[in-house]
Amino acid sequence: MTRPTPHVTRTPRTLRTRRTRRTDVRPEPGRPEVGAPFFSTWRVGTPDRQQATVESIAATWEKRPWPAEGLLGYYVHTGDDGTTLLHQSQWRSEQDYEAFVKVHRQERVDEIDVAVPGIERVGLDRYRLYRSGVRPGEARVPGCVVIVEIEFEGADPERQRAWVDAVFEALESEPNPHPGGISAHFHLSTDGRKVLNYAEWESAEAHREAIGAPGNGVGSRTPQWERVQTYPGLKRSTVSRYSYALGLVPE
Repeated sequence: MTRPTPHVTRTPRTLRTRRTRRTDVRPEPGRPEVGAPFFSTWRVGTPDRQQATVESIAATWEKRPWPAEGLLGYYVHTGDDGTTLLHQSQWRSEQDYEAFVKVHRQERVDEIDVAVPGIERVGLDRYRLYRSGVRPGEARVPGCVVIVEIEFEGADPERQRAWVDAVFEALESEPNPHPGGISAHFHLSTDGRKVLNYAEWESAEAHREAIGAPGNGVGSRTPQWERVQTYPGLKRSTVSRYSYALGLVPE
């Protein structure tokens, strides 16, 4: 008599358990697999609490398996104001993020809050990468990330794109580009209201020097930069500098 073959359930490769590991490799904002780059800010109060929060994030994540195949990397940067953290997560899709929230996010948040009480989570913004500019042959490791956030009056995806295109026109016509700039990656918020420039610089000092030069911010006094700075519907802009603190990726 032939015995029936037992049924064996095989775990699909895409669902296999993967470990979480740290990396010193900086995130690649232009990585083509990233369909949903998200940025959020936490206010933690002091430089000591910045460091304690980074260590708590690392410990909380490293003790658990990597939570989702759709999460390509999670990075934390410390603000040079001594009070903030920038969180940068690279997702294949928004659906991957929503699945993570349903199952894995809250337990991580709760554990971090026990270790460092009183964290203020300012909010999470969802973006899509629109245009990037990188110096030809650039190989420097950035020492500073500068986040420029632009907010417009009302939602208008066409205006978002047109403003970024105007910035590139200004950059291309710039007579005195500062040598400390490495790259600029312009993201459009999915709600149509914001633009985020993730700019990589050689150092914070180089960026301070650039914005301290004659002109209005980074850029000379040219008609192209004047157009960027006075664009119709532009509501406000903020500039923040960060240092790379933590990178987490699947093993």
